[in-house]
Amino acid sequence: MTTSFGQLDVLYEDNHLLVVNKPAQLPTMGVQSPRQSLLSVAKQYIQDKYEKPGNVYLGIVSRLDAPVTGVVLIARTSKAARRLTNAFREHDVEKTYLAVVSGCPEVSEATLEHYVRKDERHRKMHVTHANCPDAQLARLQYTVVANSDECALLRIQLETGRKHQIRVQLARLGHPIVGDRKYGSTEEFPHGIALHARSLGITHPVRKEEMLFEAPLPDAWSKHAEARRLTKSLSRE
Repeated sequence: MTTSFGQLDVLYEDNHLLVVNKPAQLPTMGVQSPRQSLLSVAKQYIQDKYEKPGNVYLGIVSRLDAPVTGVVLIARTSKAARRLTNAFREHDVEKTYLAVVSGCPEVSEATLEHYVRKDERHRKMHVTHANCPDAQLARLQYTVVANSDECALLRIQLETGRKHQIRVQLARLGHPIVGDRKYGSTEEFPHGIALHARSLGITHPVRKEEMLFEAPLPDAWSKHAEARRLTKSLSRE
């Protein structure tokens, strides 16, 4: 299906799951018509492909911020949605991201742990202390894959799934994601920000098979000189 954001990039599809590669600047859900969201585009795709009349059930299981690209998991049945939501809640999934950040962390591999809360006034998240009302624990692991004098490519594994988590934690570390002006980046990025949900590993909610979905990097990464150079190391792994 062609949309104003281009072709819907379907990574995997069966009777229970729809896995897509989300483009930058397309909200996952929660916007009013006529503005598009990934959910509305996916519903239209199912309606058109299978000639389904009326409302189509789809349940977003994993969400990405609008400027972020990569793997999004969508359930096609309420049973699949319930089981997958429980798997995410129990941390029985493996989420891997790639990010290009300004500068390079002094420690090449580490776990970041912060408490974060919403800043409603500025519509963003910020780091706080454990005893602050509404504080949530945010934890991730990162590894420096490659670096230059100006930037570094990080591989990130999420242990929790807080709003804007990777963005706010890396900014707190002093290395904001390239293009992410909301969290302190002063560098330009061709489209969206340099954060990509690279892969997602799950247990199939019905067949109980282990599955791994991987999304290729978007074109914007090849148009940014540092991102293009740093990601060359991925092909050698």
